[in-house]
Order: sequence, then C-alpha cells, then structure tokens
Amino acid sequence: MTKYIFITGGVVSSLGKGIVAASLGRLLRARGFSVINQKCDPYINVDPGTMSPFQHGEVFVTDDGAETDLDLGHYERFTDTNLGKYNNVTSGSVYQHVIQKERRGDYLGGTVQVIPHITNEIKSRILGATKQFNPDFQLIEIGGTIGDIESLPFIEAIRQFKSEVGIGNAVSIHCTLLPYLPTSGELKTKPSQHSVNVLRSYGIQPEILVCRTSKPIPKTEKEKLALFCSVPKEAVLECRDMKSIYEVPLAMEEQNMAGVVLKMLQVEDRKPDLNAWKKLVENIKNPKGQITVAIAGKYTKLSDAYISVVESLKHAGYADGVKIDIKWINSEECVDWKNCKELMKDVQAVVVPGGFGVRGIEGKLNVIRYARENDVPFLGLCLGMQCAVIEYARNVLGLKGVNSKEFDENPEHPVIDMMLEQKNVQGYGGTMRLGAYDCILKKGSVAHKAYGSDVISERHRHRYEVNVEYIKPLTDAGLVFSGMSPDGMLSEIVELPKLKWFVAVQFHPEFKSRPDRPHPLFKGLIDAAVKIKK
Repeated sequence: MTKYIFITGGVVSSLGKGIVAASLGRLLRARGFSVINQKCDPYINVDPGTMSPFQHGEVFVTDDGAETDLDLGHYERFTDTNLGKYNNVTSGSVYQHVIQKERRGDYLGGTVQVIPHITNEIKSRILGATKQFNPDFQLIEIGGTIGDIESLPFIEAIRQFKSEVGIGNAVSIHCTLLPYLPTSGELKTKPSQHSVNVLRSYGIQPEILVCRTSKPIPKTEKEKLALFCSVPKEAVLECRDMKSIYEVPLAMEEQNMAGVVLKMLQVEDRKPDLNAWKKLVENIKNPKGQITVAIAGKYTKLSDAYISVVESLKHAGYADGVKIDIKWINSEECVDWKNCKELMKDVQAVVVPGGFGVRGIEGKLNVIRYARENDVPFLGLCLGMQCAVIEYARNVLGLKGVNSKEFDENPEHPVIDMMLEQKNVQGYGGTMRLGAYDCILKKGSVAHKAYGSDVISERHRHRYEVNVEYIKPLTDAGLVFSGMSPDGMLSEIVELPKLKWFVAVQFHPEFKSRPDRPHPLFKGLIDAAVKIKK
C-alpha cells in the first residue's frame, strides 16, 4: 500500500517546501523505495501555461505535455523520476472538472458544494497519481501558506484523506520560519506555534516540523517547539540556509528525517546509498575554476523564470569541476550594438532561452551575432533557435526583411512561421506543441557526437518552427540542420560545426538535466568554454 506524506507551509511563503519535499524524496529513493511527488497549487488558473513568468516563474513541461509548476522540476532533478499531468493539481483544474460534471448532469440535480464535491475531486487526483505510478511513497506538497483562503479546500481534503487511509499510512510535515531577531540575539518560535495552531484549527496535527532558519536551533527552542506543537523532539528538524539546494538532502539525512518518517509510517528503515550525492556536493563545494555564462532574456529580473536553465548550467559545471557564474543580460539593453558588445565582452559562454513576444528580440539577435562572430560558445533554446536562424538569414545569407511571423505578420522573408497544425487552434491554454517528441540526428554532427545516439526524445513548448522553404538556402549558406523530426518536416537542431560550440534547438533540454547527469548539450557548452579558458 502506498504511504502518503503531506507537506504544508506556514508563517510566510517561499520557505522552500518544494526543496524539502524533493529532498525527502531523494532520501527515500536512496533507500531503494519508489517515490513520486505531487504539487497542489491553490490558484484558479487551470495551469501556469498562460501565466506571466514575472508572476509565476518557469513553466515546467513534462514528457506527456503537461504545463506545470516549477517545483516539478525540483522533484524530477532530485528524485530522477519523470513526472506528468497527474503530478500537478490546481484549484482551477479541480473546479473546471467539477463544473463540467455538473453541466453534464452527473450530480443528478444535487447542489454542488466545496464539501464534498471539490474535496472529493482533490482526493481523486491524489489517488489518480497513486494508480498511475503505484509508488511506495507519495509526497504531496500544498502550495501557498496556511491561513490562505485559497488553500482551504486542499487542507480539508488532506484531513479527510488522512482519516480515510488510517493511522500509519499518512503523515503531515509542516514547514515554518524561525525568525532571528538581532537585537535580542534570539530565534523566535512563536510564529511557528501560531502556524501550527492554525493548521490544528483545520483538523490537522502535523507529525513533523521543518523549521527554516538562518541560525542553528538551540536545544531549548527545539524542546519548546516539540512541547507547544505536540510533536516528538526528534521530529523538530532545522533547515538552515545553504549555498546550494543540493546540500539539503544531506543536511536532512544528518537529522534522520527519512528515519523519522519511516518510523511514523511503520516501515522498516534501510541503509541509504548517498555516495554519488555526497560526491556531487563535494564537487559543488570545491570548484577548480569559474565560467561566466550570459543568459540573455527578457525575464531576467526574476531568475525563477529560467530556473531549469540555470540548474542545467550548474549541473554541467559540477561535472567539469567549475563554478558557473550567471551574468543576467536584459535583451532589451542589447538592441544597441555598441552596448551589446560592452555587456558581452567578459562572458565565456552564452545561452539565449525561450520566451514569447516581440519585446527584446532585436537585442537577442545582437547577442547571437556577437557569439557567432566572436566564436563564443552558444546554446539557443526554443525561441533562441528561431532567433539564431533569423540572425543567420539576415547577416550571413544576406536576406532583407527577414523575421518570424510571431513578430511581423507579413515579413518579406518569413523564415520562422507558425506550424501548420497550430494555424486553426483557438485559445492559449495547453494548445501549443507540448511534451516529448523524437528527433533524428545527422550522423557526424556536433549534436550527434554530444548525444551519442541516432534518435533522441526531448520536450517541446512552442507554436512556431523554421519555414521549410528556407532550409535549403540556409544550408547552402553553411547552417547545418543536424536534427529533424522523424517525418523530416520540422527542424529541431541547427549548428555551425566550424565554431567551437554553436548549437541551437527547438526543444527544451533543460527539463531533462540532472545534477549528477548533466544534459549533453549543456555539458558540451560548458566543455567548450572550459577548453577555451584553459
């Protein structure tokens, strides 16, 4: 029978519940158990696919084409488990499904209410993931903060669920903040006590407390939290601020977090194999050099908008024993060529990530031009590939009036056009080319050597593609189309093999990188930068 672990948060948002959930998943996986993570988000949007990156951060895309919360990226990276549409639940999707059932008459004219209809649907989503994966452990993180009106249906569903599965089959972990007051030199426990009281008022007694803190928690304060929050002393855990999120599983293991959870769930503990993870953390702590990588985008004020890109670069750096220093470049500041050159002069590698809309595009084109003309290792992702093709068509092929139809409805040379199957699509949510698709690699190409495979599968999220009418003239001008869809109609990878590393892809490789197994394309980028620096 699957055992359930619910993770909630209190006092303030952004406590790192997702990292705690992912870290516990890593510790259970290290003990040989099968684990899945699930995120319940209380917002009314059906999914984050139409939300601004400034509001929500990155949209993480799964193999099955679900547009999900960025925490699923943490779950996949930490547990090395591919997740899907069953692993992200939103209030919007829950209410949408219940209302659709009501419109069909499924409730036989009955009054539709939050309890039991909404809570039943939430519980069915939890069990749906269980049925899909049949894991030993299912970790369910509830977004938001205890006390938020939006989260109440999820909290009530958890209360019911824990009662239904019975004692020993579900536990609750509550993450709180212990603020430090410099004037008194103390960590204060009262906010955490209040947060637990609010959770209790909803019918849930947490069995474990994870306290986010900047200082070590004194024994007396741990005893106070255990006493007033009714949890065992060994179940009051500290989650201190750390330089790398990948240190958190080891810090939790030192406090026997997994052992405490297993004891409460009446499962025999096993000896964990964390040797590879310890080696990873050792590499993180002891870099032998530094590589400065420019990320040129338009959401650079919020690093979470590109979190998987950043983590993928770090993964490649760990493998090469170097620290990755991210230089955020607002592409709008690169529209001026002179300014672009000034901003780019001290970088060893460049990434142009995905995005939507015309804002900042000319700046991205200048960044790509600089990388190409100065042989700076370059990786383009999704829109980054489309921009690379536009730049090449303008400045090497010499065509005038080159653009994408996303930015100009009637360009003289639409080298980027909307995909045929997208032209009659209505609406925005979940309507792009989404999820994993195969790609055939050209033998002997840079991409082929990097992957070491003839066929790859990568995750997509886009509406526009390279116009097939321009593939031949671009190829004749030296641009190599080294990855194509199995039917040969869609361009997936372009490269310039004469440069040290110039690769651009239509997909999102950042979603498949792992801390101890970097993605081949990010590894190739950093390898090239390290080689040049040496």
